[in-house]
Amino acid sequence: MHSIATMCRVLGVSASGYYAHSKRPPSARACADAELSALIGKIHQYSRATYGAPRIHAELAATGIHVGRKRVARLMKAARLRGASRRQWITTTVREPGARPAPDLVERKLRRCCA
Repeated sequence: MHSIATMCRVLGVSASGYYAHSKRPPSARACADAELSALIGKIHQYSRATYGAPRIHAELAATGIHVGRKRVARLMKAARLRGASRRQWITTTVREPGARPAPDLVERKLRRCCA
């Protein structure tokens, strides 16, 4: 919508710096992150979207790729990948709708202490 010169002036960036940045190839780190993201995506898909960063990190280490767990977590977050938790909420007590409440044998008289 706006010219490059106008946007550079508003953002306080030189136009030559913008064009130099746009023509520059991606850094080695960015290329490595792209390759690693693809590998992380394959491992996540192979695990049926259950593996999180620690397990994917372990899989990468087992195949000989040594990267940090936090880097794996950052790339997973950027790709919007999450591990699944097996734990589910377990209800241990189910109260019958018509059951009477237990009597208050201590006869507590609750009041607010700081009101």
